[in-house]
Amino acid sequence: MSVIHNNIISHCLAELGPDQKPLDWYTRMKIAAGAARGLAYLHETANPPVIYRDFKSSNILLDENFDPKLSDFGLAKLGPTGDRSHVSTRVMGTYGYCAPDYACTGKLTVKSDVYSFGVVLLEIITGRRVIDSSRPSEEKNLIKWARPLISDKKLHLIADPLLRGNYPRKALDKALTVAAMCLQEDASTRPLISEVVTALDYILNIKKHDDGRKEETADDTYKSPPALQTITSHVDRISSNKPKCVRERY
Repeated sequence: MSVIHNNIISHCLAELGPDQKPLDWYTRMKIAAGAARGLAYLHETANPPVIYRDFKSSNILLDENFDPKLSDFGLAKLGPTGDRSHVSTRVMGTYGYCAPDYACTGKLTVKSDVYSFGVVLLEIITGRRVIDSSRPSEEKNLIKWARPLISDKKLHLIADPLLRGNYPRKALDKALTVAAMCLQEDASTRPLISEVVTALDYILNIKKHDDGRKEETADDTYKSPPALQTITSHVDRISSNKPKCVRERY
């Protein structure tokens, strides 16, 4: 399937043209789930595993059906094998997307990609750039701006205004929970990307009722999967503390 030229996530969100229609909630979650599925293949199916190392919104192309395709593997590294837990390498990547533990130590793991995915998921939900110098100082860094709002459950302030409230509130809550867990400072508390895929597939099935009825999944028997239950139960671990080591450029 061919990819539309220059049709990348950022062109459909923060860089949306005046004549472009904003992406609806379902399409955004479809893109997020598809991108996570691509990372899951690299992490858990490829042998040896592959760490993307530069996962960001501008590296995700969209076809005519808004199915995502990962591109630009120039910084990708083969992951650890055997008893090794990480790959030691020179710190490279894009500012704003790089996991703080990797930036501090140069120890690259699949959880480094999971952090970057959390950044992209926040971009998809908020419609904001990860770093936006045009915004007020307290809003220039997407992660620093969003963390306290997620902790305080001020979800309506986080969702892209262009959505005009057209999303299931439960789905927004769950999606932000997934993003928050991906963005944990402690890499060991971040979920596996396969758990993220399962959680996002569940979120995709949450339907919005306009008549005030309780929001449900498309299938009443489709219960919240263990992966999402695990992520949700640990959301109180969200920390807004700065990492001990901070690098401004990678």
